[in-house]
Amino acid sequence: TMFGLLFGGMFLLVAGIIVYQMACGVAEWNRNNHSPVEERRASVVGKREEVHHHNHTDANGAMHMSTSTTYYATFEMDDGMRMELRIKGREYGMLAEGDFGTLTYQGTRYLGFQRK
Repeated sequence: TMFGLLFGGMFLLVAGIIVYQMACGVAEWNRNNHSPVEERRASVVGKREEVHHHNHTDANGAMHMSTSTTYYATFEMDDGMRMELRIKGREYGMLAEGDFGTLTYQGTRYLGFQRK
């Protein structure tokens, strides 16, 4: 029937998107693991937060909402190259725009920042 084809097509589309996202995550993880650990002089030129709201329904039908926050910092190297990296919340709180120091990273993975 038409409903069966539509439902099957949507299921395949959603499953395909999930598999694609997982493959992209594994590929990035693998690239980072094969990238050298680099230390560069850099300054913090920006910070931002991305807040995600999630709605959940439990077995009793009660609605629950939760949030999660992803933190990012943008660093500018001595040569003018900029890089935005995802960082942990406690690191985010310790960084201030204008801080100068040594950035340590591996591919797109933030490893640390030592202020000078």
